[in-house]
Amino acid sequence: MREKIRQLLIELRLKGIENTLDSQLDAAEKNGTAIQKILYRLLCEELAYRQQRSMDYRLKHAKIPFDWTLKTFPFDKQPGVKKSQVMSLEGLDFIERAENIVFIGKPGTGKSGLAIGLLRTALVNGYRGRFYNAQDLLDELYASLADRSTPRLIKRLCNYPILLIDELGYLTLKAEQINAFFKLMGERYGKSSTIITTNLDYPDWYELFQRKTLVDALLDRLKHRCITIKIEGPSLRTPSQKNATDPAPEPT
Repeated sequence: MREKIRQLLIELRLKGIENTLDSQLDAAEKNGTAIQKILYRLLCEELAYRQQRSMDYRLKHAKIPFDWTLKTFPFDKQPGVKKSQVMSLEGLDFIERAENIVFIGKPGTGKSGLAIGLLRTALVNGYRGRFYNAQDLLDELYASLADRSTPRLIKRLCNYPILLIDELGYLTLKAEQINAFFKLMGERYGKSSTIITTNLDYPDWYELFQRKTLVDALLDRLKHRCITIKIEGPSLRTPSQKNATDPAPEPT
């Protein structure tokens, strides 16, 4: 009978129940557990299995480059960051309010580490999201112009409740890239949350994008629903070690 049940579970793709079937039935036979409790436990195992699979999928497809979390961030080494402010964001209310977060600071001050930590927290808690290096995102937007797939790409990016754009700095930009980027930010405005890390304060964005009217519009929308965190502290970067047991790089 167990084998018949197992075959049905395989056909129904109930992998969570299949994984725990023997242990639950063995315990039931030994302890005389009521059938309702057995069924409940098996369904709980199936739910937990599916939730884990879903979380693993979100983490994989977010393409986060490092395993940084808010818990591993060295707040004690970065006096330029208010830990209480950052940890208050861990509740993810900013996503529900479709608010943006902009981390501004010099290289090595921990902007990327904090941003990735927030993105990972969101993914673990059921939100879909995506990490992008700023230059890679702009290059992908530019490449989409060739086959006229830009609207489709922007639509896909807008479907993420949270999008992290890392290292928005002095980049080499074409006019078409700038237009596509502004279009993306305009489409996400008021609907989804975007996290940006940059070493440029807001006035410096005019030099980056070279189009005052568009930058005015971008900053007006971005800052309307925005939490700006300026990090004025020391670099967290340490000399890289060459052996395989070294930890991941310090947050940038």
